[in-house]
Amino acid sequence: MVKQEDLEASWSLVTNTEELKRAADALANGIDQVGVDAERASGFRYGSEAYLVQMYRRGSGTFLFDPTLIDDFSVLRDAVIGEEWILHAASQDLPCLDMLGLRPETLFDTELASRLLGFERVGLGSVVEQLLGIQLSKAHSAADWSTRPLPHAWLEYAALDVALLPDLRDAIAEQLDAQGKVDFAAQEFEAVRTRTPKPPADEPWRKLAGGNRLRTPRELTLARELWNARDALAREKDVAPGRLVPDASLIVAAKMNPRSRGELAGNKDFRGRASRSELDRWWQAILKAKTAEPPTPKPRTRDKDAVPHHRNWEQRFPEAAERLAAARDAVVAEAERQNMPVENLLTPDVMRRLVWDPPAELTAGAVEARLIELGARNWQAVLTAPILAEVFVELA
Repeated sequence: MVKQEDLEASWSLVTNTEELKRAADALANGIDQVGVDAERASGFRYGSEAYLVQMYRRGSGTFLFDPTLIDDFSVLRDAVIGEEWILHAASQDLPCLDMLGLRPETLFDTELASRLLGFERVGLGSVVEQLLGIQLSKAHSAADWSTRPLPHAWLEYAALDVALLPDLRDAIAEQLDAQGKVDFAAQEFEAVRTRTPKPPADEPWRKLAGGNRLRTPRELTLARELWNARDALAREKDVAPGRLVPDASLIVAAKMNPRSRGELAGNKDFRGRASRSELDRWWQAILKAKTAEPPTPKPRTRDKDAVPHHRNWEQRFPEAAERLAAARDAVVAEAERQNMPVENLLTPDVMRRLVWDPPAELTAGAVEARLIELGARNWQAVLTAPILAEVFVELA
């Protein structure tokens, strides 16, 4: 087993326009695919932008780009846009790369491919160790990449991660071919590459962890105003909101509905590094909630056309529950035959929506068409439609 410290990483840190042009020229003249990675500071900063972008291509070398010092990445985009990009867990990095104008025309996702191959552990370190025999250190994976200057050890870590991607891609591609999953993977990669970002939530404060504990319009109004106050402060200071006051503390304040600033300060469960230093801010938010004009927010009600939560099906919708249990067993069995996680063969959401409202014609073709309509990829529909149609016929 080769350890990371035994490997030499050769890389260049790119911090200005001239260096960017030279790096782009080198990458444009490289060979084969481009390994790409990005480092964010989501747990530390307000946004989710990239604070380091790494690229490697055989014949050109490894380049680490500092987005805080480079305004325009178009020359880099033009240099590599027509090549296949290799990322590990691409869905995590594509949004922040897109903010810089960097988006691939062709994608190979080594993490997603590892899932399709049935690997038990799909983290980059685990897959690299299994297929390349190299033991990576993940000591800096949760670092604050907005730190400047970036420590040399962090840059070494970032460079080696991306430099191994082409070799890893080739090893995974061989296994995809051996298992007959090349087309499966290509469809999955394209789905990730072209996925439309979710629109911003109309009421983002409702995503507070523990928000289901809030029952009354008053509690919900308090939570909304506290969330808004925290969000404004986080944006102003460029700090992740949860590092100021965690969600749990906002829920505590909303549930207690304090009668005074002092009562809020006296609650030991109202915690966070800004819970006391910004006490006036939180109290003003609470006063705003207390004097809010109707309509005040109410607990969300289920859309009458939405699929009910499946945990209630056995009592309220026994026929649907029976179909779901049988369908799940059939798909699990097929996933085992395909040597992949069941959620990669067919997502639970698609399965539940299909089971809740099967097509009128219980044929493989009709089920396949419904699966495609619900968002399944072609390969998923082709594999699962016949077995699901059989289940529906047996239970009809």
